[in-house]
Amino acid sequence: MRHGNTINHLSRTYGHRKAMLRNMAVSLIMNKRINTTLAKAKELRKFVEPVLTRSKSDTMHNRRMIFADLQDKEAVKELFATVAEKIATRPGGYTRIIKTGFRLGDAAEMCMMELVDFNELLLADAASRKAKTTRRSRSTKKSATGMEAAAPVAAAAIAAAAPVAEVAAPEVVEEAPAVVEEVPAVVEEAPAVVEEAPAVVEEAPAVVEEAPAVVEAAPAAEESAPQDESPEQEEPKA
Repeated sequence: MRHGNTINHLSRTYGHRKAMLRNMAVSLIMNKRINTTLAKAKELRKFVEPVLTRSKSDTMHNRRMIFADLQDKEAVKELFATVAEKIATRPGGYTRIIKTGFRLGDAAEMCMMELVDFNELLLADAASRKAKTTRRSRSTKKSATGMEAAAPVAAAAIAAAAPVAEVAAPEVVEEAPAVVEEVPAVVEEAPAVVEEAPAVVEEAPAVVEEAPAVVEAAPAAEESAPQDESPEQEEPKA
């Protein structure tokens, strides 16, 4: 059990562990990416990130302190020449650990450790996403200010529409007396129609009385009509 043990010794002695982390740090600086176990990568992060932070300031003192940690001149040159320029604006978090599965044989958890600013694919993808995305705030303050800004516009629109309504109103009032004047003429014609109605009713019985006479005259007209001789009954003349 590891109660209170903040340092993972990685089953090595002090000298072996320090030499291993030094070699892994040199490989990471020179190659920008290494594959190792997850436990070693976590310990390497604690060792190499203070070295990377110190490299941002190119002084003789910092070069000597980094060389004391790495014990490699080529790694120190690469660190101050190339890596320091890339990480100059980054305030920490220079490395990234990506898990890659389990190793065959002992099933140790493996990972890839790399310097963040040297992964060109992820940097290009992040730049494209940042260029495409836009932020739209939906806060109540902005919506309230928008309503306040829209209120004067609505008031101006109502004021502009008001004179039109005032001009149209007198035309409607002028048409109203003309309609009122036509009403008495219609009322005056109504009694004449009522007076003609009894005359039509009085003529109805006379029409009814004449109907039987017309019926009786119909048979007499049939009897008085001469019978035409058909051409077949005529005798041939000598």
